[in-house]
Amino acid sequence: MAETKKSDTTSTTKGRRRPSRGAGLTKEQNAETGFRASAELSENMQRVLVDLIELSLQGKQAHWNVVGANFRDMHLQLDEIIEAARGYSDQVAERMRALHALPDGRSDTVAEMTTLPEFPHGEVSTAETIDLVTERLDAVIATVREVHDPVDDEDPTTADILHGVLEGLEQFSWMVSAEKRTPTGR
Repeated sequence: MAETKKSDTTSTTKGRRRPSRGAGLTKEQNAETGFRASAELSENMQRVLVDLIELSLQGKQAHWNVVGANFRDMHLQLDEIIEAARGYSDQVAERMRALHALPDGRSDTVAEMTTLPEFPHGEVSTAETIDLVTERLDAVIATVREVHDPVDDEDPTTADILHGVLEGLEQFSWMVSAEKRTPTGR
């Protein structure tokens, strides 16, 4: 019986990422026309994109590891936030492409660029999850608000997308944080 030998290149490259080369475009294939995002608009939208992607990832981490009182409600609410964040990130990325910008949602890019703090490892109580998720929602909201005016100056249509993102995330922040509030004046 013949022995099979593993390739030396397999063992040395395992776990290492290789840069993507992508496909080249011919002049005819790259003949898109219309409004083109400036470098500043592209950067601003990229900042929003990575925070939204990170919010969906951290939301899933919380979803899997939340425990305690009102577990089911928090578990389901996290799914709603994750679904919204994924939808918003897709909308932002597709808007970027419509403006001839290149969205970058690769994990290395997201980890490097996000403004969200790292989510804790392991089980997290529902009470702590409320605080952690509210903090992360508010971080994404801050990013969107920070880039809003420069985006609006260059492209009001893209700013309209950011309005929808803000509306949804601010509502989630209010709803999640309300879990721990007590009525005022009592």
